[in-house]
Amino acid sequence: MTTPAVRLTALRRTYREVNALDGVDIDFGTGTFTAVMGPSGSGKSTLLQCAAGLDRPTSGTVTVGGTELGGLSERRRTLLRRDRIGFVFQAFNLLPSLTAAQNVSLPLRLAGRRPSRTDVRAALERVGLGDRARHRPTEMSGGQQQRVAIARALITRPAVLFADEPTGALDSTTSREVLVMLRELVDAEDQTIVMVTHDPVTASYADRVVFLVDGRVADELVSPTAEQVAARMTGLERTPC
Repeated sequence: MTTPAVRLTALRRTYREVNALDGVDIDFGTGTFTAVMGPSGSGKSTLLQCAAGLDRPTSGTVTVGGTELGGLSERRRTLLRRDRIGFVFQAFNLLPSLTAAQNVSLPLRLAGRRPSRTDVRAALERVGLGDRARHRPTEMSGGQQQRVAIARALITRPAVLFADEPTGALDSTTSREVLVMLRELVDAEDQTIVMVTHDPVTASYADRVVFLVDGRVADELVSPTAEQVAARMTGLERTPC
């Protein structure tokens, strides 16, 4: 068996005596697309933040590509996040004064590395925007801006791409375009993606849906349909605490 891209073991995160995560054990396999869902306050975003090394768990371990994050210094954690982890948010977070190519190359420049034009163009081509390199955000649609944000996250060829509601600010047609692109990254390039979403249709593009309730893994679906996801979410929301 291959090493999982991400492994969470006995993961706990406590805020003021409230367990946002309460002993989570889960693997995210290399080259798979996983959606994380659950009622409001179930711990979805906390799980993503801990798994991506943006937040430190209270206890338990996070392992990315075989490296356990808890044993790393802050500097080494920062380097690992920069080189091995990509993150996409609902907000595009593009700098309006920069072109698409400049936005994509920004993480490397901030790290003191000089990105090649070939690498930047390749990242844009991966998301279908090879011909928009010189366009600024105001000259692109919302879907195109999110694609640039995804290309920026992919420029370092990360082991895993974390996405927090990546289509939340998009209309249904544009959302589908972005989700088809994410699906293709998994199928054609073996990219590992972990995505938080509240939308059953969005989740149906994933290989697996993991459901959280009160900081614990409550259930999961493999090869889900939107109808199955919606029914499972309805059942979880009706279950008494």
